[in-house]
Amino acid sequence: MNPSPRPEAARRGWLAGVSRASPIVLGYVPIGLAYGVLAQKAGLSALNTLLMSLLVYAGSAQLIAVGLFAGGASVLSVVLTTFVVNLRHLLFSAAVAPFLKRWRKIDLAVFAYELTDETFAVHAAHFASEGVPGRAEVLATNMTAQVSWIFGSALGVLVGNVIADVKPLGLDYALPAMFIALLVLQIKDRVQVAVALLAGALSAGLLLAGLEQWNVIVATVAIATVGVMLETWDKRRSLSRSSA
Repeated sequence: MNPSPRPEAARRGWLAGVSRASPIVLGYVPIGLAYGVLAQKAGLSALNTLLMSLLVYAGSAQLIAVGLFAGGASVLSVVLTTFVVNLRHLLFSAAVAPFLKRWRKIDLAVFAYELTDETFAVHAAHFASEGVPGRAEVLATNMTAQVSWIFGSALGVLVGNVIADVKPLGLDYALPAMFIALLVLQIKDRVQVAVALLAGALSAGLLLAGLEQWNVIVATVAIATVGVMLETWDKRRSLSRSSA
């Protein structure tokens, strides 16, 4: 007998979600490995290192927490710092919430638990351009990303005593490389190409000018504003041409 349409559709959706997460996996495994190594150097047990990847699951916050542990910071300082760092997730959730308003609360809870910067970037672009796919596909993307992060963390735990320093390995390049790959996949028209190039150029220029801490934020806000203006102007020009 042939499988019923619903399980077959769920299987296809799951495979599509896993495939969509592949660029994230390529970045999460090496960064997760770096986190695992640094956690071992900071004195965290293997169990606590993996539990943090399972329960906290916030790459930058985990790396910051490990640094605070290594520096002898109090538990309260670690909790408050990671809380502040992860406040950006409120913005992520607010941005995608209108697309998921028909989901059950349990599904929303699972989705929110595994939402990260990278999965948000993938979902936001896909939801806006092609609509929201099935739950299996969306959740598969998130789950695949987290599994890859836990796998990378486990690798870091295993090789933590062998690697003295992760910097010579160049693992810090994996994260910006992953974001570049995600950006390229999202660029659809000339306005987005112009915005991406302008944002990169402005960020690099601000960095060279000495604005080391704020170059990315300033460039993002400034060029995003320019992008909205360009997109509005392009749409108005297209409408005027069609009506002429």
